[in-house]
Amino acid sequence: MGALAVNTGKFTGRSPKDKFTVKDSKTESSVDWSDINIAISPEHFDIIYNDITAYFNEKEIWVRDAYACADPTHRLNIRVINEYPWANLFCYDLFLRPTENEIQTQTPDWTIIQAPGFEADPAKHGTRQSNFTIVNFTKKMILIGGSAYTGEMKKGIFGVLNYILPHEKGVLSMHCSANEGKDGDVALFFGLSGTGKTTLSADPNRQLIGDDEHGWDKGSVFNFEGGCYAKCIDLTEEKEPQIYSAIKANALVENTTYLANSNTVNFADGSITENTRVAYPISHILNAKEPSIGGDPKNIFFLTCDAYGILPPISKLNKGQAMYSFISGYTAKVAGTEVGVTEPQATFSACFGRAFLPLHPTKYAELLGKKLEQHPDVKVWLINTGWSGGPYGIGNRMKLSYTRSMITAAMNGDLDQVSFQPHAVFGFDMPTSCPDVPSELLIPENTWADKNEYTKKAYELAAMFVKNFEKYASQANEEILNAAPKVMENA
Repeated sequence: MGALAVNTGKFTGRSPKDKFTVKDSKTESSVDWSDINIAISPEHFDIIYNDITAYFNEKEIWVRDAYACADPTHRLNIRVINEYPWANLFCYDLFLRPTENEIQTQTPDWTIIQAPGFEADPAKHGTRQSNFTIVNFTKKMILIGGSAYTGEMKKGIFGVLNYILPHEKGVLSMHCSANEGKDGDVALFFGLSGTGKTTLSADPNRQLIGDDEHGWDKGSVFNFEGGCYAKCIDLTEEKEPQIYSAIKANALVENTTYLANSNTVNFADGSITENTRVAYPISHILNAKEPSIGGDPKNIFFLTCDAYGILPPISKLNKGQAMYSFISGYTAKVAGTEVGVTEPQATFSACFGRAFLPLHPTKYAELLGKKLEQHPDVKVWLINTGWSGGPYGIGNRMKLSYTRSMITAAMNGDLDQVSFQPHAVFGFDMPTSCPDVPSELLIPENTWADKNEYTKKAYELAAMFVKNFEKYASQANEEILNAAPKVMENA
């Protein structure tokens, strides 16, 4: 196919427990220190920096100047230093590419040093084990060692922007994909890896703004990146033609295998990892929008992979429900996305990207609330790309074709003409009909053989929502609190 195929070695996904942030006078009172944002001392950072640069001494290295944020107002210049050339190709694919003239004068705002062959000594360097990612907001550097998984570089810069834009500029940073229709209507797709952000935003009838990371400023939705990092497990040309056709020269395919006695990629093989990936410049998507900037969104989709089969395949949220769902960030981790995850696991990830948020989740939720107040015509939808007719292992995964039809109907305004009914437990408004989708699928209770069992499980899931929200309740307003799902009486 013309792409470069590599194996990233021991690490085929992110290692969240080994990501650290330097705790100093700049970050001490602003970063939300937790098991997500793990502190490391400036002294340990300096020791690792000196040792990693000594490790590079007399080695051939690859250096690239790039930048993040398609909106020139928020441009962040990046210099990347890599031990391996294919990791540098990844940075060419994923970050924005300066012109030849810009490169002559560009100076880096941030520097990434990635040395997979350098392993830390926890006793000396203050890490948990030999691999690490360390972000230093004062020195504006990211150090990566012991892991060749390229996604650590991409998500490292994402975390940086999730600090700078909301904290210093009042801009909402978002873990979402975005596309734009022929009339200039922008749609946002929120969701964790594996819930469909990349797949569902790749629409041949709409221009792709970006597939993963964006900012929302006044009148502007802009891509942080210059490429896509798509999951390619079970990829077929028929199912996802845009992603399939993007795999060509300059693309980087990670951790796949070949069909026997051939050089044909076996995309169905997850023997190395379920988290097989392809990185490619956004220009490989025929209908990509460049520069990657659009206007204010018209529709916002929260994508969730509900492993319990409770949530409707599509439902419309009011402002309070949108805020509650955004802070909750309910989904299921998909196999292979993180080390140790081998099957879907129910989880709550605030703002659909808790692992990448240096600030407290309410900071991002407050910014979203302000945006919805400023733009009352924006419609917010919850999309369940997970199970129907029962939980994982009993029910069936929602067909991609049905999900696409529901999203298209929402964006085209087709659902403005249909009737809705509220979900008895969660309160979301569920459409009773949708073009090209069997009506019985739209009301999840109707897909279960045992209606009483469905109601019981719905209350159990609601109780999980309420329990998870307890840590945010003290900072949530009445509108958000009133959007909580019902909990079974005497439970």
